[in-house]
Amino acid sequence: MSHLAPTGKWDARYIGPVPHDATYYAKCMLGGVLACGITHAGLTPLDVAKCNMQVDPAKYKGLTSGLATLVREEGRTGIWKGLGPTFVGYSLQGMFKYGLYEVFKDQYMNLAGEELSNKYKPAIWLAASASAEVFADIALCPLEMTKVKIQTSPSGTFPTSFGAALAEMSRTKAETRYPFGSLVPLWSRQIPYTMAKFCFYEKIVELFYTHVFPEPKETYSKTTQLGVTFASGYLAGVICAVVSHPADTVVSLMGKPANKGKSIGTIASETGIVTLATKGLGTRVLMIGTLTGFQWWIYDSFKASMGLGTTGGK
Repeated sequence: MSHLAPTGKWDARYIGPVPHDATYYAKCMLGGVLACGITHAGLTPLDVAKCNMQVDPAKYKGLTSGLATLVREEGRTGIWKGLGPTFVGYSLQGMFKYGLYEVFKDQYMNLAGEELSNKYKPAIWLAASASAEVFADIALCPLEMTKVKIQTSPSGTFPTSFGAALAEMSRTKAETRYPFGSLVPLWSRQIPYTMAKFCFYEKIVELFYTHVFPEPKETYSKTTQLGVTFASGYLAGVICAVVSHPADTVVSLMGKPANKGKSIGTIASETGIVTLATKGLGTRVLMIGTLTGFQWWIYDSFKASMGLGTTGGK
């Protein structure tokens, strides 16, 4: 397979089975919408429980008991609070996260050149994923703030329907800091998460195709390739959860009425680093591992169905 552009020069956009043109990037963006929107929406009950465990650990002591408390007090709809902003917000985030990752990875590889790109692959992956996430979080932030407010507000104190919640966030923006008040903690959570998610994923896939499936990647069936995708995504997700959990706890705590007007540093110091790093971590590891595995599987399944090939490899 030639990696040369029509000009005869090496070009990262020609490394895969098809050229990385505008159509390729657009399809990757659509794959990202499907990967993130569907998975985050499907795991809303876990997210509701995790956020409440972070905000009120005395009341919500664990995943099972937390879900039971929510169902008992608010009915079965209580564990699906925030579904609307979750689906829309993470669909937008996925579009930019995955689509722009492909764009930035090609651009940075071409800036570095063939030799340096091969020598410093992890640096390329880290830089591309961080760059993509900056834009992904700008799209996500207003909807993430709305989601957290819906999920952590005591029953009856804040609208739970999507439209009414957005309107209330806008009306009270002086105190909620809507729409971008959580952008910095969101960046601090999501950028390390995404850097770990993409870099570890790419590395684990590379290891699979080096040590477990050593023949050329294209010789293996799509089922095998997508199995590698899911396993690599799940393992990368576990690492992501640990790396980004303290910042995730801060984002949840910012929605708590008692923390209104407090700075990020104040919230963090009052909570304590041990609590920030551990409270709700088990639930988040389960959630993010599963989430990341399925995200990569959906994304690569879509890419494969479009004839674009799966992500990563030797």
